Amino acid sequence: MTQRIAPAEGKLGVLLPGLGAVSTTLIAGVFAARKGIAQPHGSLTQNGTIRLGKRTENRSPKINEFVPLTKIEDIVFGGWDIFPENTYEAAMKAGVLAPELLAQVRTEMEAIKPWPAVFDRRFVKRLEGTHVKKGANWMELAEQLMDDIRTFQKENGLARLVMVWCGSTEIFLTPGPAHQTLAAFEKAMKENDPTIAPSMVYAYAALKLGIPYANGAPNLSADTPALHELAMENRVPVAGKDFKTGQTLMKTILAPGFKARLLGVSGWFSTNILGNRDGEVLDDPESFKTKEESKLSVLGSIFQPHLYPELYGELYHKVRINYYPPRGDNKESWDNIDIFGWLGYPMQIKINFLCRDSILAAPIVLDLALFMDMAGRSEMRGIQEWLSFYFKSPVHAPSVYPEHDLFIQLMKLKNTLRYLKGEELITHLGIEYYD
Repeated sequence: MTQRIAPAEGKLGVLLPGLGAVSTTLIAGVFAARKGIAQPHGSLTQNGTIRLGKRTENRSPKINEFVPLTKIEDIVFGGWDIFPENTYEAAMKAGVLAPELLAQVRTEMEAIKPWPAVFDRRFVKRLEGTHVKKGANWMELAEQLMDDIRTFQKENGLARLVMVWCGSTEIFLTPGPAHQTLAAFEKAMKENDPTIAPSMVYAYAALKLGIPYANGAPNLSADTPALHELAMENRVPVAGKDFKTGQTLMKTILAPGFKARLLGVSGWFSTNILGNRDGEVLDDPESFKTKEESKLSVLGSIFQPHLYPELYGELYHKVRINYYPPRGDNKESWDNIDIFGWLGYPMQIKINFLCRDSILAAPIVLDLALFMDMAGRSEMRGIQEWLSFYFKSPVHAPSVYPEHDLFIQLMKLKNTLRYLKGEELITHLGIEYYD
């Protein structure tokens, strides 16, 4: 089957709630790549290839030559933030990228100024900003967001839009009565229900306008029956949650290897120090709870202790994040892994990962924006589980468990692209080579 993918004609508006370290690193990187002064490493859409057919056919085009993706030259950025600084000023404050690089894209970045944000300090207790919208209720604020979006589209002559949440981690929430149906959700918005969080208002505004929405934080956001209903009703793709960057990326690489070799794991202790705005937000226990749930979910799904009780049934998994301002965006993580093998003999693995969170996240945002736009042009609606590759806590159908294995996720992503183009799905069986 070949599913029709409408061409990527015209400009694509990328809407970013939260113009902090991740967003400004992305924006500066796209501008730098356009000028040829830096390379978009880490991006599947810009550098990845895809094998087609049998190995003997030697067909491995670049992904952006195989499926019609928007070119980075046709992207226009816009977004909201609780602080009024333009994206150049915000990038300088974030301290991720060298001032020498930012100076080369300063003019373009200074032109991107945030619109006032929907914000409520009850949900992000460690931040306080004045560049915020005022409204009688959540619905009125959503309408203000939709007005921003319409104006942005008109002023820039945009053919399509996508939204990728790059804002802070909100306090831990679970779906309640207000989140069960679209009618209940809209009623709750008009009544200023305290279980409606700002990220949900952004998700609602996007989906209401038919704009694909991806959630880069562990917030509940669009992961509710009500907003899934809206996505299906308006035929809009949704994806999330929580960009898979540093320590969790390592877990989804290593854990599948341990399981493949049937090596037992008795304990996995993870700790981090982080000094950027994300670290400050996560210094609040209620926001950390949201992140902790996302990070803890990974190993159980990969190891499947109900199938391998002797190897993983008593796994002790602990995650800690510590706010340490001197480190800035250059996070450092430590993992101690207690494993055991033949005859139960114990071994240990130690990992010290000095990573740059925003450098790892920026290409994820770019890929999600481009793939979600393509999904919209392919009339794919609702949950896009094939994009689990990019998330710590992938959104999935209620009837199945989430897939966390990075390598299975990548196979699923590439097979989805093959399916859309009518190419043979690759199983890696390979028996035909030896008949």
